[in-house]
Amino acid sequence: MALKIAFISRYPPVHCGVGEYTRMLALAMRTISPSTDIYVIASREATRKKYNDNEASITIIPSFDRGESGYSGVIETLEDVGGVDVIHIQHEYGIFGRNPGVFRAALRAVKEGLASIALVTLHTVYHRTSKDEETLEAQKEASLLHGVIVHSFLQEFELQTQGFNLSKIFKIPHGTLINPYLGHPREKLLERLGLDPADIEGIILATPGFLRPDKGLEVLLSAIALTDRNFTLIVAGEPVGIDVASLPSMRGRVKVLDRYLSGDEILMLAAASDVVVLPYKDRPGKYSVSGILHLSMGSLKPLVGTRVPRLIELYQYAPNLTVPPRSPELLAARIEWVVDNYELASAYSSQLFAYAAETQWPRIARAHLDLYRGLLEERWPLDLFPSLL
Repeated sequence: MALKIAFISRYPPVHCGVGEYTRMLALAMRTISPSTDIYVIASREATRKKYNDNEASITIIPSFDRGESGYSGVIETLEDVGGVDVIHIQHEYGIFGRNPGVFRAALRAVKEGLASIALVTLHTVYHRTSKDEETLEAQKEASLLHGVIVHSFLQEFELQTQGFNLSKIFKIPHGTLINPYLGHPREKLLERLGLDPADIEGIILATPGFLRPDKGLEVLLSAIALTDRNFTLIVAGEPVGIDVASLPSMRGRVKVLDRYLSGDEILMLAAASDVVVLPYKDRPGKYSVSGILHLSMGSLKPLVGTRVPRLIELYQYAPNLTVPPRSPELLAARIEWVVDNYELASAYSSQLFAYAAETQWPRIARAHLDLYRGLLEERWPLDLFPSLL
């Protein structure tokens, strides 16, 4: 059965991890099911005009403003395209705000016959301890949709404890792309990133992704100052809410690319590196999963990270490569161990690499399509991602 799907999401060229996620999922769906018809009902941040993603054969229709409450443009767009089978909201509070407007718009579309089912992927789940009552109340309304997709056990169980119907919660992991730049000459990759290979010494450590306050950069730089191993650290990403110049000295063996990196550029950096370091600090009251983790582990290199909810999969599959957050001494010791025992660290990461292979985007797309069809046929999709249930 060919499906007609509308994602409600940000979308490139807007700089957004959820937008990149939506594009990767849509691309994978089109690859395994070319007859699937996909629209993206997008925010108006980049443009107010309809445009096409020619690589994915997807139409993007800007229809709502970030954080609005009404979403009448979503209904109008669904009317213009003649309705769909599936509405799928790619939800993040930074996009849709702390109100349930987008959930209500999706339910209204179903009631008016513009869609058969409505689902949401909650990329962030607020914990009850967040004390953010407005957001928690908005989050509850997601339970009125036909399905709620999450990426981790932590998110799943938190929603269960908040009273969500467990039969409506579906855990589908974040997708992983096996890095297409593996095997490319390191020098060429570094040059394409704007780095001089002659300035890079020893093992390359990389910390990619948006440079936010909870990235843990000050912890990482304190850890770097505690070790004398021969390596170069490359920190790369667009600053968001952080003044890079205010961080401890980044001279010498620390290189900084403080600009937005496309998905391809992050893959180039991961392919050129030997170890990816993710020193995240905890975000109390919020459960999410790191897209950078999946981009990185698809490069089949050892990762060092902290024991925070966003890196729960790293903790599951390679716990000895994790340390408590906000602990520069322990982070330094773990980095030193990986640098000194690189082959052993790579072998130890085999379960993580297997998980990367298991969560490749075509399989994740298949899980979504199976879920859609199961809900449309009013049957319980018991075979959904069976090895990871």
